[in-house]
Amino acid sequence: MAVARDLLGRVLVSDAGGERVAGRIVEVEAYRSSGDPASHAFRGRTPRNAVMFGPPGHAYVYFTYGMHHCVNLVCEPEGRAAAVLIRALEPLEGLDALRRRRSRDDMRSLLRGPGCVAQGLALSREHDGADLARGPLRVLPGGGRRRGERVRRGPRIGIRHGLEWAWRFWFADDEYVSGPRRSSQAERAGRVPR
Repeated sequence: MAVARDLLGRVLVSDAGGERVAGRIVEVEAYRSSGDPASHAFRGRTPRNAVMFGPPGHAYVYFTYGMHHCVNLVCEPEGRAAAVLIRALEPLEGLDALRRRRSRDDMRSLLRGPGCVAQGLALSREHDGADLARGPLRVLPGGGRRRGERVRRGPRIGIRHGLEWAWRFWFADDEYVSGPRRSSQAERAGRVPR
């Protein structure tokens, strides 16, 4: 959970697709194998989820619902599957490329939602396992919260199991966040399993 929260405000840069695109991370969700029925790694290692099992600092990119790619950042030591799904970014660089790839002009919808993030950054299964320090996808140090910016937490979105855990983190009043921006019952209860 600490890595997920720490990613908020950092900048994700992609050179995939031949044009540099960058966005500030404003919404994420955490997933782990141990006791997390919503995780792709819950039932163990498979060819699809192998990257989740480490080493950390790599991208886990998967295809879902027969139409979208999603990008996660692997964050636990090798052998312990855990990753952070990037749900939304505030566009910072490569706006023309983003508008073209997403076929839209509204800044708020360019990188809002995990499928939109992967499409905007031109990511596909080809980028599964990409090194986040030296690959076409990188997380830049620095960033962080802006003055007065509050972090919220609540249940993850679009899953059937593990809804009681507050493993989604987002900037409270950010217009680029994809899901509900209000505090949730899970956030108030502070339910985080050990």
